[in-house]
Amino acid sequence: MFHRVLIANRGEIAVRIIRTCREMDIDTVAVYSTADAGALHTQLATSSVCIGPQQASGSYLNMSAILTVALEMGCDAIHPGYGFLSENGEFADLCTQCGLKFIGPPGDVICTMGSKSAARALMRAHGIPVVPGSDGAVEDSEMAQEIAREIGYPVLIKASAGGGGRGMRQVDRPEDLPHLFAAARREALACFGDGELYLEKLIINPRHIEFQILADQYGNVIHLWERECSIQRKHQKIMEESPSKALNEDLRCRMGEAAVMAAKAAGYQNAGTVEFVLDKDGNFYFIEMNTRLQVEHPVTEFVTGLDLVQEQLRLAAGLHMNITQEQVRQNGWAMECRINAEDPRRGFAPSPGKTTFLHLPGGPGVRVDTGLFEGCALPPYYDSLAAKVSVHASGRLEAIRKMRRALEELVIEGYTTTADLCHLILYQPDFIKGDYDTGFLEQNLNQLLEWDCGGKA
Repeated sequence: MFHRVLIANRGEIAVRIIRTCREMDIDTVAVYSTADAGALHTQLATSSVCIGPQQASGSYLNMSAILTVALEMGCDAIHPGYGFLSENGEFADLCTQCGLKFIGPPGDVICTMGSKSAARALMRAHGIPVVPGSDGAVEDSEMAQEIAREIGYPVLIKASAGGGGRGMRQVDRPEDLPHLFAAARREALACFGDGELYLEKLIINPRHIEFQILADQYGNVIHLWERECSIQRKHQKIMEESPSKALNEDLRCRMGEAAVMAAKAAGYQNAGTVEFVLDKDGNFYFIEMNTRLQVEHPVTEFVTGLDLVQEQLRLAAGLHMNITQEQVRQNGWAMECRINAEDPRRGFAPSPGKTTFLHLPGGPGVRVDTGLFEGCALPPYYDSLAAKVSVHASGRLEAIRKMRRALEELVIEGYTTTADLCHLILYQPDFIKGDYDTGFLEQNLNQLLEWDCGGKA
């Protein structure tokens, strides 16, 4: 097992990783920017080192600075968390070249699955259903128009290196395609340094279902069942749960088997997530694979009883999988709410600031992942995630009630968050019934905010 691990991240995920490492008697090295001096992850780690200025490009994305610290501090592995360098194949390869273990899949796998067009082609070649669209990258808007005519409008233009809705445009009419194609390419270049685009048929308001997988270095792959991620805004997830009301046992097993096939096709190692869309007729399609730990991993940990960071460390150290597919059980129901420092009444504008007062919920089956503490700053330079509140109960209605109670106990003062919006969603009739899809928030946002004004929640 590793002796010392550098955590190439910040915030709640850095705190999360440090805690598991401490339980495994692994020393940790935290890196931080000048904006994060005194942040919780720097205080919990065995050692902490400043690696650059507040801008991520000079700190958390500074590969040479991170690798230099890892080598000087005697680390034998780097955990990238999520975001930043977690899905950067070049960084994974550089870790290997420096004699450091990258806690994740090999660089070539990251690159293949990070290219959405290459991943689609790989899945299609292995018989895994993909959304109808281009066979690979689309060179220009003229080629895109030909493909769109074949598969029918509406279509989605998507960045091959994309994620989180960036470099993506919905096209409803042929006349809109040229300028939307150009806009998607500009955004893809700005966000990812890669302007490659591909085209998909738009499936209107599907369910977004993803399967957590684990894979060792010896060809063993298992899935840890599904997470429902359909409560989202502009492709950014807000709430997640496991299991999903949309799946019966037959569909759940078929999707799980497809997720394992996808991981094997990619030669995958470590923890990852295979994402699908599910249409209203029960057809599911591969959309992408996230080659890292997901933000919403706590719901899987609740229903399976596994520590996914511990599993990542074990697998990266070269150990065999210590659990079989038959041993993985779904126990009870789990939900997670992402508490972002954003103002829903101002178009979800970021609202960073100083945490002037903080009270976190507790009790049986309640978990809070956060890097916050009273008096700390939430900097404007990074992701707006302030905390994740997760709950676990015997059934779905019990989980909803527990989450309501947990959010009622949560107090974060100093800036606006999405906690109240999450609380309102928990009272919406369709959500309570589990009858929702990716169009839920867009269709209900105004009503939810009006409801809040009326004090009905």
